[in-house]
Amino acid sequence: MSFLIVGLGNVGDEYDGTRHNMGFRILDALAKASNIVYDDERYGFIAETRVKNQTLFLLKPSTYMNASGNAVRYWANKKKIEVDHILIVCDDLALPFGTLRMKGGGSEGGHNGLRSITQCLGTNQYARLRFGIGHNYSRGAQADFVLGSFCDEELSRMDERVETAGKMITTFCLAGLNEAMNLYNGK
Repeated sequence: MSFLIVGLGNVGDEYDGTRHNMGFRILDALAKASNIVYDDERYGFIAETRVKNQTLFLLKPSTYMNASGNAVRYWANKKKIEVDHILIVCDDLALPFGTLRMKGGGSEGGHNGLRSITQCLGTNQYARLRFGIGHNYSRGAQADFVLGSFCDEELSRMDERVETAGKMITTFCLAGLNEAMNLYNGK
């Protein structure tokens, strides 16, 4: 079976390491752990790896966040991947830093990348793994916060949280959504 694992973020050096690029960060860690590199292809950077008997296509869209759906639709069609084998990895303002939450569908929660994906796929019933980035910003400063860098305390916990996110992704591909949620949500 094949899975499309999509990390959301914005391309460009000015966005590297920002809160909004958590999806890219998590997929980069997966690629590094698998000793694979991305190819610069249509609509994004894509890498292929295997975990046991499953093929994982790791995608970092190059379309910018607000048009991520175009990349997801293109690669899902090209690789013939059904919506229940798509997992979107993104940041979430509503969750405290480092909280990981996987679910099988639902609202976009104000996330423009998820909104674009829902529009392009014609459904919101795709799995998503949300990485909490917190919400420690003053009124009207949301954009600056999500496009800002992590503080030292958050960075000190980052590797462990990203590693756990990788385990969640692997469990999703090998054992399914429910098993991944039961094992890791809230931990």
